[in-house]
Amino acid sequence: MSLVYKGRVFSVEVETRRYPNGAEHEVAIVRHAPSVVIVPFETDDRVVIIRQYRASVDRELWELPAGRVEENENPEDAVRRECEEEIGRVPTRVERLGALYPTPGYCDELMIFFRVSDLQVPPADSAHKPDEDEDITCRTVALAEARDMVTRGEMVDLKSAFALTLV
Repeated sequence: MSLVYKGRVFSVEVETRRYPNGAEHEVAIVRHAPSVVIVPFETDDRVVIIRQYRASVDRELWELPAGRVEENENPEDAVRRECEEEIGRVPTRVERLGALYPTPGYCDELMIFFRVSDLQVPPADSAHKPDEDEDITCRTVALAEARDMVTRGEMVDLKSAFALTLV
């Protein structure tokens, strides 16, 4: 294994792998920690969506809150932390909906989907704040409106679009 790149969010390794048929091939693999995708529900069954700039596509996108699971952190704790960092609220109800590999052709990231509710204001002394590269705007919409945003092409983030089908 040869480490080609190591960054804050992911790394890239190149190595030779023996496939099940016996053939050997050089592969490049993006290593990425598991991530959580959150569908936060308000008490009136409306969902909280966020808008943030994504440098890879050079535009702001409407999405659901999400983020990576930190080392030695369980996914449920990551959900609570990311929810607080991105929407300023902490869920007391956390329901796991499933997990999928979004791009297994080249990346080992596992996305774990959650529905959360009973959103509370965090303690004033909480250490969880938005990442320094995040400038997030929150909006609360009806679930049907969020799904319509996908249909109209206003929400083009695949993880968010898929998460909306799970609730």
